[in-house]
Amino acid sequence: MSERSGTRTIKVDALARVEGEGALYLRVKDGAIRDLKFRIFEPPRFFEALLAGRGYAEAPDITARICGICPVAYILSSSHAMEQALGIRVTGPLRDLRRLLYCGEWIESHVLHAAMLHAPDFLGLDDALQIAERDPQLVRTALRLKKLGNEILEVVGGRAVHPVNTRVGGFYRAPGRARVRALASELEWALEASTTLLRAFAGFDFPDYTHDYTCVSLRHPDEYAITEGRLVSNRGMDIAIDTFLDHFGEEHVAHSNALHGYLGAGEPYLVGPIARYNNNFDQLTPLAQGAAREAGLGPVVNNPYQSLLVRLVETLYACEEALRLVRAYEEPDASCVEAAPRAGVGHGCTEAPRGICYHRYALDETGHILEARIIPPTSQNQKQIEDDLRGVVAQNLALPDEQLKLRCEQTIRNYDPCISCATHFLELTVDRE
Repeated sequence: MSERSGTRTIKVDALARVEGEGALYLRVKDGAIRDLKFRIFEPPRFFEALLAGRGYAEAPDITARICGICPVAYILSSSHAMEQALGIRVTGPLRDLRRLLYCGEWIESHVLHAAMLHAPDFLGLDDALQIAERDPQLVRTALRLKKLGNEILEVVGGRAVHPVNTRVGGFYRAPGRARVRALASELEWALEASTTLLRAFAGFDFPDYTHDYTCVSLRHPDEYAITEGRLVSNRGMDIAIDTFLDHFGEEHVAHSNALHGYLGAGEPYLVGPIARYNNNFDQLTPLAQGAAREAGLGPVVNNPYQSLLVRLVETLYACEEALRLVRAYEEPDASCVEAAPRAGVGHGCTEAPRGICYHRYALDETGHILEARIIPPTSQNQKQIEDDLRGVVAQNLALPDEQLKLRCEQTIRNYDPCISCATHFLELTVDRE
């Protein structure tokens, strides 16, 4: 931090609780925000170009490498798109297995973020190690929950990170009944454990900031949407996934290598836990709804800092849903639905822990990829993150620079942004004139 006449500059070059590299530039003059940019400066990764010319069956495994925390989102969004293009549909026990796999990803990702990455912000601590010094049992509970999510990924997907047992049409091999059913006892423990975490975190002092978000998520007629559904918003939008690109777009801004998603003529929108929760609260189980109310949440959440609590409500739901699927599991007659290559276009969209993950592919008659389009949730939230930062900074300009910096970092972490899956770094510069 440096200070000279007329201008105050703060430079923070270490934020160790986001995934990837980003920076924030903020200029304040005469008590008003003159410039604010949330920059993502990691180089482009060119996955869409890498997919061109590849066979349709390769897309799920390749796109899974985009993220080590939520590879299932990429596997299933790309698989769904390919299956639509090839004219097949996965139903019954294979669909249930996919939903179970996704529950595992939600559990491990939500607990990692809520307990290890975001909770220290509300406790005035630097990291989860310091939480462990204060409350070792709470951290043990969180780690055991995360391990359970990873175990589900291993049993169904063959590996905890970048599962290898999935394929277009289903799985290479269906897991045995005994191995799946063996998850039940730990899931029974997880219902109480996730509720315990939610109760513990409900007592945090959440900053007093709200925003009237445009919430976009999947919605399914029969279940809390994870793997399938129509795209809806709290403003009345209700569209098929096939028409995603008719309503949503992306733009390249000079200050970031990440594209900024927008709705309609350029409006920001919110995807992720709060958007799902607000659009689908009525489809949560009575247990999850009751836990949410006990934690002080209504059916609509507009305080972005309470996304931490919503993640834990969804963790409880995912444990309950996984237990239901595990208890009902019987080995399917076939591990996959076979498909024949053909020309076509397919769209897929599933609910990654951070929000909707959209894929579109065009195939030639041999099943090779002519064109790929992938829009991840963090890209879709970029404009909304900057909008939140403007609102939060305007509300907290009286804070000293160090406290304002921490509040900005906490605001960014509300989104659990997956800037990349590599280093962890934020550089924040504030100029006050």
